[in-house]
Amino acid sequence: MSLVTNTITGSGAQRLLLLLHGYGADERDLGGLLPYLDADGRYTTVLPRGPYSAPGTPGFAWYDFGDAAGVQSGFDAARELLETALDEACAEHDLARADAIVAGFSQGAGLALGIGLRAPTAQRPHPRAVLAMSPAVPGLEVLDLDPATAGEVPVLVQHGTHDPMIPVKQVRGLARALQDAGVPVVYREYPMEHNVAIESLRDAREWLALVEEGEHPSEPVPDDPVELVPSVTTAQWEREVAGSELPVIVDFWAPWCAPCRQVGPVVEAMALMRKGSYKFVKVNIDEEPKLAETFGVQSIPLIGLFRNGRLERQSLGAKPRQQLEAELGMLVLP
Repeated sequence: MSLVTNTITGSGAQRLLLLLHGYGADERDLGGLLPYLDADGRYTTVLPRGPYSAPGTPGFAWYDFGDAAGVQSGFDAARELLETALDEACAEHDLARADAIVAGFSQGAGLALGIGLRAPTAQRPHPRAVLAMSPAVPGLEVLDLDPATAGEVPVLVQHGTHDPMIPVKQVRGLARALQDAGVPVVYREYPMEHNVAIESLRDAREWLALVEEGEHPSEPVPDDPVELVPSVTTAQWEREVAGSELPVIVDFWAPWCAPCRQVGPVVEAMALMRKGSYKFVKVNIDEEPKLAETFGVQSIPLIGLFRNGRLERQSLGAKPRQQLEAELGMLVLP
């Protein structure tokens, strides 16, 4: 299969940059990053298009996320297509594969990791480094990481703390697992959603300058922060909510819900201010539909006040803290 590909050659191109778009995008999607990633024109940038239409979007995909049974085979097939595209581009432009940078966003970032970290061969040496922006990786095992050579390829992992599609905790864990496997990892997170920010591009450019000089930057991946409003499951409900001695404020939410993301920091502020008087938890209704059904949650965000497991008061929608506290019957704090 031949991939549709755009190629942009910098005025002083010395190495190849393979830049892989995410699910539902196309080969033009990441081209706008080049003025930030390659302001000096030092790359020949290859931007291929995923081979499959992505249902529900105007763009394309590298493999089917929804086919759980076929994820590994789909990932492997996409990786082989891209390995071939990388070989051909390096040969066409007379650039060394071992000097190439493989980068991507979301689904493309997962594949960039798969290309960079599997066992090299004489014909296919490792690329110089991997830039993984908001990576979507179905599981560490799909990467087929080679422990014997893991330390040869530096990786920069970037992610948004407010990403509604891929939880930041999941990507932080991925970065930690890569580092535990011997990969030289730098991990950065930013107050953004499932996108790229100017700050992340600035950090990527600085990191690229280091790896181009042959360095292998590595930093400890930060621990997960203590959650002010931890998640509870159906199995934990009896202990954490129904059995609580304190009244419990429950935030019913979902990652795709924009108003939920607006009210989340408000609930966190309340948790900080009301520590010791109220307990605060959240319920992802997509993951815990039985809890949503039990308490008649049909619209979100719904913030409920529970005593002894009984829903006493509720507030629907994203609202300022004082209004939310008043609707829940709490003494409004200044």
